[in-house]
Amino acid sequence: MFYISSKIGSSFTKGFLTFILVSCFAANSFTQEPVIKKDSLVKKDSLVQKFYAINNEPLYWLSTRKDIKRATEWITAIEIAKESGLVSRNLMTGEIRTNMLGKNIRNKVTKATTDKLITGLVLNFLKELQAVHVHFDYDEVNASLPDSVFIHQLMNSKGKGPVSQIVSKLDCQNHDYLVLKKFMQDSIPDKNSLKYKSIVQSMNYLKYLSANRQPEYIVANIPETEVRYYQNGKLKLQMKSVVGKKKNPTPTLASYMTNIVTFPFWNVPFSIASKELLPKVQKDERYLERNNFEVVDGKGNVIDDSDLNWDSYTETNFPYFFRESTGPNNSLGVLKFNLGNPFSIYLHDTNSKSGFKKDSRFLSHGCIRLEKPIELADLLTRGKLNVWELKTGQKDTESKILKLDQKIPVFIIYMPVVVENEKVTFLKDVYGLIQ
Repeated sequence: MFYISSKIGSSFTKGFLTFILVSCFAANSFTQEPVIKKDSLVKKDSLVQKFYAINNEPLYWLSTRKDIKRATEWITAIEIAKESGLVSRNLMTGEIRTNMLGKNIRNKVTKATTDKLITGLVLNFLKELQAVHVHFDYDEVNASLPDSVFIHQLMNSKGKGPVSQIVSKLDCQNHDYLVLKKFMQDSIPDKNSLKYKSIVQSMNYLKYLSANRQPEYIVANIPETEVRYYQNGKLKLQMKSVVGKKKNPTPTLASYMTNIVTFPFWNVPFSIASKELLPKVQKDERYLERNNFEVVDGKGNVIDDSDLNWDSYTETNFPYFFRESTGPNNSLGVLKFNLGNPFSIYLHDTNSKSGFKKDSRFLSHGCIRLEKPIELADLLTRGKLNVWELKTGQKDTESKILKLDQKIPVFIIYMPVVVENEKVTFLKDVYGLIQ
């Protein structure tokens, strides 16, 4: 699920309120001007501390009129971004404007503190503008930017033209992202509507993929039931997919594909074996032979099923597993694409092609069936795959593991709004994740 974090800038907010209270006390006092302690943000915000350690000057904004004008320009740009929904409204721009105009700004301590508050505001804005507020059920890719990037961006922004242009360039430049951004600003005024939330979620996924900047990767969009493969930044292959039913949802993943299995066995998940296959076997013991299943123990050793008393087993006490033999009639087809994740989720071929003809393709137990698995495997292995063997393979063909030359990022996402050319399409929220 995607979300825009409401907590970003909360520490900044609390710290600045403390500063304002102290300033108000000073303004109403008839005694000598007090020395204002540094704001808690200044003390705790590592971004600010690192910035001034590198800058090596106590003031960055309030030493010249030109720098003060630049600070005001940044504050204006942040206010525009808040109104457009690019960042949260928690960034304290109004209070800093007021403080810059106050008489106490002449005090050295107040001036230094205000300068750091402006820096903290801008750095946190840059961080939030480029942050990717997305949650994966499992993420081993992690495309977040280090803090040093935002410090470098601010220090190199002087003399680089209007702040508005800098902000525009730093925002995601993906075509679909920009189309959704404009559509949201022009057509979705209600920020609490499901349409608005759906667009925000989709924009964040697009921002994540852009920030990741991988030359080769695979994207499987669950609501769209489509899979795309990109090579050298260009779309090389697109296909239909079948994903998990509502009661067996496909999890979102940011993972790596490391190998491909040809003519795989299908080790039936225990939940499917005990709840679905066991009752069928109890009704007809020939079911296993007809459907190319064998019984194995927890170590993968084959068990002679003719000696088993099937009527004595239930969903809770069944001690074995079912494994489907290799071959084109296997439920996984002739190819399995392994991914790193704790849910035993992978991409695979299928012996049941009829699902790809349906408009609604939420039919699996969670794994993703591919319409064009052989074409994908051929591209991933750079033509080293024996396509003829796969297409003409017979029952019990030997299973092999093909290790890829490099691991391929795979992103299984839940993007409920898609763009085709300039057209925005809202997809059905089958899993009910947009709230």
